[in-house]
Parts: sequence; structure tokens; C-alpha cells
Amino acid sequence: MISTTAKCFALVSALALQSACGATNGNPLNIEPIATGDGYQAQYRDVVSRHDTMFLTSARMNQESCLPYKGGAAGKGIGAHALMGEKLSRNDLVDVRVSEDETLNGRYVISRDGTLKMPFLPAIKAQGRSGPEVEWALQRALVRAGLYDDAPAVSVRVADFASVSVGVTGSVFEPHQVEIGRISGDEIDNNRAQALGASTEGRNLSAALRAAGGVRPDADISAIELRRNGQAYTLDMRGVFEGRNIVDVMLLTGDTIHVPSRQCFQDDLMRPSPISPPGVTMFLSNLTQPALANAPSAIGRDVREMPYGTRYLQAVVDANCVGGSRSTSAHRSAILLSRNPETGVSVVIERDIEDMLRRADRDDYDPYLLPGDAVACYDSRITNVAEAARVLGLITVGAALR
Repeated sequence: MISTTAKCFALVSALALQSACGATNGNPLNIEPIATGDGYQAQYRDVVSRHDTMFLTSARMNQESCLPYKGGAAGKGIGAHALMGEKLSRNDLVDVRVSEDETLNGRYVISRDGTLKMPFLPAIKAQGRSGPEVEWALQRALVRAGLYDDAPAVSVRVADFASVSVGVTGSVFEPHQVEIGRISGDEIDNNRAQALGASTEGRNLSAALRAAGGVRPDADISAIELRRNGQAYTLDMRGVFEGRNIVDVMLLTGDTIHVPSRQCFQDDLMRPSPISPPGVTMFLSNLTQPALANAPSAIGRDVREMPYGTRYLQAVVDANCVGGSRSTSAHRSAILLSRNPETGVSVVIERDIEDMLRRADRDDYDPYLLPGDAVACYDSRITNVAEAARVLGLITVGAALR
């Protein structure tokens, strides 16, 4: 009769031997053909022999599937000039002066229907118009109403810009209706609030794209479409990555933004910019070593903020998955869990950390981290053996006490 202790010893010994021999469960299975470089990033593909002579080909592989830029040659885009300058939107606060007319002078809020409503006058369209355009319309309204024989001196100046609500769709990480331009009380500059003519950057196109999670790596930023009052405008924002001035127009409530896709991963978009995601948030995983227990490794205690454009190897180093005692900590592995933002299909990528560190062609197999990605680290084989031995000791002691 074999004792319970002997059975446990045999079981744990087998597990330890399996770990020591480096047995694995094989590469993670994926629906998408990522092994050959046909995933969202070519960097996902399987690591080939270190004797391979084709180095640094992932960027070229990504570009091979790109559709042409819809925006053509770099420029401002179609009809962009019509959107330039400050345009009024509903709920904006304007300061109106009509010569020395105390009855009409004052501050007004652009109504929900986008008009300026003043005493004794019909509503004046203000949504989408600049201050000078509203001034001209107000002069005409005053003469037509018989309040003045000749057009008086008129001034319409913005006293405060309200927030606006716009829709953002297409190749952004979080397409949805966004509200931009709102300023909290502790950020208000009283001197600027009391001065006329102050502008705002919070209602710009770049602010809307960033509020929608930022543009994805497959975005065609040469042909961003803005629809306003049934009219479509095409804007080219490639300048944000090329050091040129960009077409960053002011948006109005009711505008809709659509970012088309080039249907490929663009490595050159994986860097911080005014239209990129603000960064990547990562929680540390719980290794047997160096983490001592679940509590000190719990989510919320140790959170890392990494810039957009961070790669897999940088993430595993930042998560304390690399380093320590070489005899026990080397030959760890890590997995990257991501989701193709075009198809919504999840992928799991496994890498041997020690092998990646020593590869000359590591960039070809070092994926970029995308918002929402997760990285999990596994202990080395020696650590696994030590853990198995510890469990064996506990089982043996427990059996002896019985």
C-alpha cells in the first residue's frame, strides 16, 4: 500500500521535473494568423532563429498592407479655410455693445437654437459665425427694425467660451460623444475671465480626438472628416508628426468627426502627440519573486503610467519582471494580451524575456503596447522547482502531523 505522503511526493516531484526540463504547453492559440506577421502588428509574429539574416523588417511588413492616403499630398485639406478662426457656439457668453444704447448693451448667452436674442430684435443667427459676422448681422437687424436710420457702431466679443459636445467615430480608441472645453473652477484665470477677446484651445479638433482615446495606429490622419450643418470638410493633420503647423480648427456643438483607417499598423504614429492617447496604464503582476504576497501586489497599490509608444520589453522591465538573481530569476517569460481594435479579436503573445534581451533583432518582435493591453509575467523554471519543493515540504509535514 502506497502512503498518501508518497503519492504526494511522486506527484510534486513529477511537476518539478517537468518544470526543470522546460516543458511548456506550447504557444498560445490565436484566431488571427499572427504567427506569420498578419496580425494587427507584424511585431506579434513568432520569433525566428537568431541566425536569420532578415533584420528589422516589421515596419516594412506593416506598411505593405496600407491603403493610400486619402488626403493625397500634404496640405490643409478640402475647405479647411472655411473653418479657420473663432466660431461661436450655443451657450457661449458674448459681450454686446451698440454705440451708447444702454437698453441693448450687455452680456448675452447664445441660445440653444444657436441664435443671439436681444430686446426688440428678431433672433440673430450666431452658431458657426465669427464675432465680426454677428456684428454685421446685428447692424442690419437694427436698421431693419427701425431702431436706427444708419448702421450704428456695434461690437460683439466673446466673454466666455462654453464647452461643446461633438461626436467622434472611426479609427480612435474610444469612439463616442465627447464634451470638450469645460474648465473646472480651480483652473479659471480670473484676469483672463474678466478680459474680452480671450481664446481657448479646449474646443479644438485635437482636444476632441484626445478625448475619444486618441487616434489608433491604423488611422488615416491625412483625411479626417468634419461634418457641420450638412457640409463635409476634409482636414489633414499629418503635420502633428512632421513638425509642421496643423489644421486644428475650433469645434461647435453638433459637429461630428470621423477618422478613416488605412487598414494597417503605422509605426510612425506610435509616439506622443496632441492627437495620440495620453499614455498606457499598467498594473504590476504578482510574481512569486520578488513579490512576497498578494496584498503588496494588489491592483491599485503599484500602478505605472508609461508614455504612448512603450514596447513590450520596456513594460516587463517596468513591471519588475527582469533582473534579480540570475540563478533563480533568469529565463522568465511574459505574455502580452491585446485586442485588435479593427476586428475586436483578442490575441495572446508569449515571449521568453531572456532570449528577447539578447537578440540583435529584438525590435522586430517587440510589440508596442496599446491602451487596454495587459502584461503578465511568469517565474523562471528554477523558481518553479523551488516552489514545488516548498509545496512538497508543506504536504509532507501535514501528512506527518496526521
